[in-house]
Amino acid sequence: MTTAFDEVIAVRGLGTPSADEVTITGADPVVSTRFKIGETAAAVLGGIGVAVNDIWELKTGERQKATVDVRHAAAALRSTGYLQRPGPDGAFKTIVNPAHEKMMQVTQPYPTKDGRHVLPHFNLPHLQARMLKLLDCELTPASIAPAVAKWDAMDLENAIDEIRTCGGMVRSNDEWLATPHGQVLAAKPIVEIIKIGDSDPEPMPEGPRPLSGIKALDLTRILAGPISGRTLAEHGAEVLMVTAERLPQVPEHVIDTSHGKRSCFLDLKNAEEAAQLRALLADADIFSQGYRPGMIEGLGFGPEQAAEIRPGIICTSISCYGADGPFSHRAGWEQVAQTMVGIAAEGSPERPKLLPAAANDYVTGYLAAYGMLLALARRAREGGSYHVRVSLCQSGMLIYRQGKTAPVQDGMEFSGDELAAMRIESVPAYGPIRHLGPVLKLSETPPHWARPSPVLGGDKPAWADAPAAVAAE
Repeated sequence: MTTAFDEVIAVRGLGTPSADEVTITGADPVVSTRFKIGETAAAVLGGIGVAVNDIWELKTGERQKATVDVRHAAAALRSTGYLQRPGPDGAFKTIVNPAHEKMMQVTQPYPTKDGRHVLPHFNLPHLQARMLKLLDCELTPASIAPAVAKWDAMDLENAIDEIRTCGGMVRSNDEWLATPHGQVLAAKPIVEIIKIGDSDPEPMPEGPRPLSGIKALDLTRILAGPISGRTLAEHGAEVLMVTAERLPQVPEHVIDTSHGKRSCFLDLKNAEEAAQLRALLADADIFSQGYRPGMIEGLGFGPEQAAEIRPGIICTSISCYGADGPFSHRAGWEQVAQTMVGIAAEGSPERPKLLPAAANDYVTGYLAAYGMLLALARRAREGGSYHVRVSLCQSGMLIYRQGKTAPVQDGMEFSGDELAAMRIESVPAYGPIRHLGPVLKLSETPPHWARPSPVLGGDKPAWADAPAAVAAE
């Protein structure tokens, strides 16, 4: 059987690392699903360790040991749920966002008139409003269920697509693989790294960490993309998060996925601010975005356009469905990918069930970071501009291929002491927080974030002149 780690390493194209380079400890089940989400995430993180080693070897001639704990990797798939801030009494408490909790409660598969199920997604105000108008219902399960029950499943999925919001019919994995789109993705690697231009080789910058001197622009929101940028920051990259003040966010996700980054506001629909981004891009090494397919090109920052501005750029596109195939124009979310590729169907035919963690989002974010690391090493060896492409559905397919394990037993999830050992404390400008630390461990360059999570939009749209103070641990 081809394992997740085998698939990850195959993308690298440089053979298998030595047997003692990567050690993965532990096994699923860790959380309440039979899917091997902890092991899959750990495998991708192990691949990141190998890719970081490739860069470290280019810089120093040396490699180092990488270790990943499956239980920590599984916890990290829902890391926002373990984020804490002090309450009025000074004691640290888990952050709860009632609006987001309500969105998660209503974003579930509902039975349709023809005996199938459809998941309508209700995240972000403008998309939520479109869905409620289509269904002619209120934002409660009691109102949504009868509204969905009026539709045949495929008719509702097509109607959701037509109004440019997000959702899908629950499919089995066999049904998904039989669709033209499933067949397109099945023929692709889990990460695509495409050369899109020529440029001279660029040696990795000097510095004490693997990604010291690497500059990354992060134009992503809500989990997969921000996780990829956070991963780059773990290894020393300067990551500048760029968003427009008008764009909606989920605050606790911003806090938890932005460790190590700086953050600025630029509205790409404003000509002057778009020009500022072009100036930043001219000095960048990485440009990552997760816009709805086709939108970034319309704003003048598509991969080929970026490569003209900055030959040698590593562009990254993160989407739900991937760049090719009949569904590629659709936007989507974690839960939509689970619904489409067959993960949700594993609950039961009568009651499909979503994963208890955002495994597609996090695995996709890690795969994006892995692709960017491989592309940086390739640029150093042979030059070129590159386009890295990953998708939530492709990651869901990877998870599904790993098979299933026994159900989790009572008491196997995390104790308070175990979570405390995984957490670190940092002090952003808005006050102290406790959050999970990096999962991947390296023997010579321990991954860490050199600055705390920023205030959204709190930095100037410029590259930093000097590193910030190290966050408290």
